[in-house]
Amino acid sequence: MKHPIAVLLHNIRSAHNVGAIFRTADAAGVSKMYLSGYTPMPVDRFGRAQKEIAKTALGAENFIPWEYVKMPATITKARRSEGFHIVGVEQDKRARDYRAFHPERPTLLIFGNEVRGLSSQLCSQCDDLIHIPMFGKKESLNVATTAGIILFQTISH
Repeated sequence: MKHPIAVLLHNIRSAHNVGAIFRTADAAGVSKMYLSGYTPMPVDRFGRAQKEIAKTALGAENFIPWEYVKMPATITKARRSEGFHIVGVEQDKRARDYRAFHPERPTLLIFGNEVRGLSSQLCSQCDDLIHIPMFGKKESLNVATTAGIILFQTISH
């Protein structure tokens, strides 16, 4: 991988999806995971492991540094000031095909809620938006599946 890749999960509701993304992020060499909004964390406020995340992450949540912040803008502003390219993964008229995205500097990839995706406010904080074209009757993929496709495409360039 040429450049560091970080991931921000905002308002992901399923702990199983969070765990699956941790596992995929570890396999893809992600440098750091950020969790925001109501995204479940690998440990609860008492420091106990979150069982649903642990079940699907298979320990990856212990290998990737992670941080929780309430508001995603905290992370987007901080990473931008460090030279990161902020990229939202969202079906939006401004989004380009993910296969045309080739990171040329450190990149923060943002994935949103399983149903609503990224808010327009969060999209406006992104330097770029990318999407996976859909050819079937369904309009989207599961967020963990999407993260796997995007992460491995991103590290291959």
